[in-house]
Amino acid sequence: MSSTVVKALMLLEHFSEDEPELGLSELARRSGVDKAAVHRMLGAMAESGLVEQQADSRLYRLGAGVLRLARVRETAFPISSIVQPILDTLSAETGETAHASLISGRALANIATCESKKGSRVSLIAGEVLPYHSTASGLAVLAFGGDALLKRVLSSSLRAKTRFTVTETSQLRARVEAVQQLGFSESDQTNEEDVHGIAAPVFDRTGIACGAVSVSTPSHRMTDEQRQLTMGAVLRAAYTITDGLGGQRPRKYSDLVTALMGDA
Repeated sequence: MSSTVVKALMLLEHFSEDEPELGLSELARRSGVDKAAVHRMLGAMAESGLVEQQADSRLYRLGAGVLRLARVRETAFPISSIVQPILDTLSAETGETAHASLISGRALANIATCESKKGSRVSLIAGEVLPYHSTASGLAVLAFGGDALLKRVLSSSLRAKTRFTVTETSQLRARVEAVQQLGFSESDQTNEEDVHGIAAPVFDRTGIACGAVSVSTPSHRMTDEQRQLTMGAVLRAAYTITDGLGGQRPRKYSDLVTALMGDA
């Protein structure tokens, strides 16, 4: 794929629930691409319906073409209809916010969420990009997503999200190796203050992690009892999602988790 096409499609990643509309100058600033080039890219994508520009504000937003493609994808390869009920059950079982993510291009994106019904809860934005190095979901995917992904992330610039974020390569590699031994991952305030995450990988048909399922809990509510409850529930949910998507768990991973659940 040409670099121009890649840069154009990456512009779409800057739109979110919090910021559904963005201006030309802001997109150029965030992407680091020349303003004139961004204008040409947006024009080309507008012709295919991927973006549209508001006549009054001149701001850009995702176009109806994205919705059409999403419907085609969901019809051919159903994900939301499989994942959402599992997250609803996971959230009810743990009492906390459950969410699932999948690798989308070079990023890990949140695809579905069921928020806790408690007044104090963790909230996530639909389509939110989850950093590999600072989230439980990211660590779970890094641990079982193959050498190429791990090498790419370790060689990239790792930004500290909080004072607890691990950004040193050797320390991050050690965390990933620990997850490989445990079968699940944890992050405590490494991506957001007072947020504790527990996640397990979701595997594709080749036995490589393609995403993760996670429960996010306010750190002040994470007791030993809650941790054990969440760990078991997350592992079961990840198994169910993997099966529902036609994925295949590596034998070594299945044996690891079977032993872990037996000890729990």
